[in-house]
Amino acid sequence: MAQKLRITILESDPERARMIVDGLCDAGDFTITVLGNETSLNQRLSELDPHVVLVDIANPSRDTLESLSLSSGANKRPVAMFVDRSDPELTKAAIDAGLSAYVVDGLTKNRIKPILDAAIARFNMVSQIRNERDAAKAALAERKTIDRAKGLLIAAKGISEEEAYALLRKTAMNQGRKTADIAHALVTASELLK
Repeated sequence: MAQKLRITILESDPERARMIVDGLCDAGDFTITVLGNETSLNQRLSELDPHVVLVDIANPSRDTLESLSLSSGANKRPVAMFVDRSDPELTKAAIDAGLSAYVVDGLTKNRIKPILDAAIARFNMVSQIRNERDAAKAALAERKTIDRAKGLLIAAKGISEEEAYALLRKTAMNQGRKTADIAHALVTASELLK
């Protein structure tokens, strides 16, 4: 059985909070927690560990956005923010803070679930892109280390590039390690011997 989606709502106005809760309850079965203020937000969100954070702030400041980004872990979970007015600087700050959805003057009961779905989908897409980027960076770093190690072997043993790579691979297989790990050890050792 799938775990219920845990949603934390940050809303100081009880009437608006009730409308958000009602919109979510009409759309599905969620575990919902409402926080009435930003006091100890980081600690509360850490304790609650929600899957999604919904924020309704009439006029957010840059400090609020930064605090929300840091405390909610916008890179860790989808965060959707509802605001009452449009401001290009605040919109940019919201995007820079990593919010998954920034909705201006759009808080109505029937729009909450579609916005929640869009925020989750956008968060998942950005997370996938971030993971692919990180994997590509790691692969490039490994490739550079292997190339440096091959260069060291070529210089030290007078062998070809293919032979240097084959030696790295053979050593890795004999030790049950990755070729990049052997290359890293060789590069580190050579730097120590300088």
